[in-house]
This record gives sequence, structure tokens and C-alpha cells, in this order.
Amino acid sequence: MTPPARVQAAIELLDAIIEAARAKGAPADRLIAEYFRARRYAGSKDRRAVRELVYRAVRLCGPVPDGGRAAMHALAVADPSLAPEFDGSTHGPAPLATHEVPAQTGIAPEWLTERLSKSGIWGDEAAALLERAPLDIRVNALKARRDTIDLPEEGEPLAAPNAIRLPTGLNVDQWPAYRDGLIEVQDHGSQWVCEALDGRGGEIIVDLCAGAGGKTLALAAATGNAATLVAADTDARRLGNLAPRAARAGAKIAHTILLNPGREIEALEPWMGEADRVLVDAPCSGSGTWRRNPESRWRLDPTEIKRLTALQDHVLDLGAKLVKPGGILVYVTCSVLDEEGANRMDSFLARHKGWTTEAVPVPLGSKRGNGTRLTPFQDGTDGFFIAIARRA
Repeated sequence: MTPPARVQAAIELLDAIIEAARAKGAPADRLIAEYFRARRYAGSKDRRAVRELVYRAVRLCGPVPDGGRAAMHALAVADPSLAPEFDGSTHGPAPLATHEVPAQTGIAPEWLTERLSKSGIWGDEAAALLERAPLDIRVNALKARRDTIDLPEEGEPLAAPNAIRLPTGLNVDQWPAYRDGLIEVQDHGSQWVCEALDGRGGEIIVDLCAGAGGKTLALAAATGNAATLVAADTDARRLGNLAPRAARAGAKIAHTILLNPGREIEALEPWMGEADRVLVDAPCSGSGTWRRNPESRWRLDPTEIKRLTALQDHVLDLGAKLVKPGGILVYVTCSVLDEEGANRMDSFLARHKGWTTEAVPVPLGSKRGNGTRLTPFQDGTDGFFIAIARRA
């Protein structure tokens, strides 16, 4: 592909990504993969170059662009070396006309930027949300040790006991260590979430919003398979990924429970008031993970935030019913918005008398309300809010 053809390909992909964001459709990485599956002629260098152009444009544009051409126009303004690629050649984009307006740049749509600012996320803190994310792995303590594991690439040991940071862009899922379950890809902040839960052998631990089970596997490793782990979620597709992952990792999951939304108590009845620890990794805006999925901020609107905060209250209330007297509930969101973090815990405490919060035992982050917030800028992790509440 010629350089103009790469720019045109990026424009076409951006059109698809923008349309999908508006319609709550497929994520960008899936659209990019599908695009190149239909274009086998594109070599690996072309694919990397186009992907880089796409994500540079997505990160640059705050509000949803009118189209891919406007987004690439904005990138060409920021990087004038791209302007000559709008040359009207056979496979390249038409020259930019004087009346064309580039897409608006920024951190996010204006309403969302305002909410970030009210949550103390502005300036360098906000800009860091859109930087490229590092590649962190967790050494599976059920099968290996961080100080002796042999990997194809040397990494940097991080503060979490089993965390290693590797150079970005490595295909670790092709490594024997990954295929054999010795390592898992997991952000450093996410690993600290599991450390904060502090699970012990012999306990009943419920991962209420388990998804594909990344944190469930970490809890199995942290407890040496000596805890009774219950992984529950409403998403059958994601939850279905847990069994093969657990088998690869040598993790023992006692129960995997598919929940019916609105009727979760029926499936969870055996554990009501019985759990020593409950992890509520609640569905959220994902504002703390924009480094990995920058187009996801285009999918949000005030109505969606309102729906998510109501859902967060619901799963918190459900989690509280599972905790036995003296047990703890750990509330987590991968969001940096106070309305999904500190405000939700304040609301929980107002609804549930007899519960108290405790300090979050992690060496990263800063206090935010009754919990701790981790951010890319301050901590080099994805953005998280973590709070620990104990039942009387």
C-alpha cells in the first residue's frame, strides 16, 4: 500500500468505527480485524501503519467526528506530514478542500469532559487517559514464580507480587508460558484489586460480576485454590470463557453461575448471607480504560451514565445480601468518574446501616471519598476506584 492508500484505509475504518460507536456496535479492534481479513493483500507493515493512523485519530478527536475524513483531517492538522497524502491518487483520499473543517480535538465530548473535571480529572490527568497502555502480565502462582519464570522477553517487576510489565506490542498469547497457563494478561491496577480483597483459604468468595474471569483466576492463585470461589455474571458468552481459562491456569472454581438479570437472587440463594468476601467489579463507563479502547468514550451519553449508576447500585445491594456478618464487600469500577466511584459508595452506606468502610491496602492510588482511586497519570495503571465495606 502507498502512503496515501494507507490514509484512505484509515478513513474507511474510522467511518466504520464512528458508525459503530453511535449505534453501540462492534468495538474498533474487531472492525479493524474484519477489515483486513477481507483485504489479504495488505502486508503486516501496512496493517500496523493503518492501525496506528486509526488510533492516533481516535485519541485526538474528543467529540464524535462527523466522519473518518474529518478525523484524519484533524490528524493531518496536528501532523502536517500527513497532509500531502490527501493527493487524489488512485487509492488515496481526495485533496482537502478549503471549505472542509477538521474534526474537533479534545479529551472527550464536552459534557463528559466537564464530568471528568468535576471528578478532579483534568490537565495531565485527563491527557493520560488517552496515552498508549503498557502491557502487564500476572505470573500464575499456581504454576510458576515471578523470580524464576523464563519468558522470551525480559520485563520489569512491578509492585504487585506477581506483576511484570513488558514492552507494548508483544503477542504474549503465542508464548508457551501463556498457552501453558503460567501467565495471564492483567493490568497492574487490576492485580491490586485482587490483592485488596485479601482472600484466604477456607473462605467463600463470590466474584459477582466475573465476566470472563480474569479476577476470579487471580483470586484462585492468591488463595492457592484453597477458597470456595463462586463466579457469577449475566453475560453467558463472557462467562463461558472462564472454564477453559481456569483449566489452562489450573484454577479451581467451585461454582460458575449464569444470572438472570432482575432475578439474580434465585441463582445465588445458596450463598445469601454466607460469603466471607464479595467482589463487585461493577459494569461502568470504562473511562479508566480509554488507553485501551479510546473509541469507547464516543459510546457514552448522560443517559448511559444514569443507567450504569443505577446498575451499580443494584449490584452493590445484591452483593451486600451475600456477605455474612463480619464479612467484607469490595466495590470496584474501572472508571475515574466520582458518580461511578466515591458517590456510589456514599449512596451504599446511606442505604445500608451497620456497614463501615476500611482503608484500601494497596501502595498505589490516592484517597477519594470512602475509597481509593488509581489513575494512569499518577499510578501508571488503568483507572480504578476501589472501596472496602465491612458488614457489622
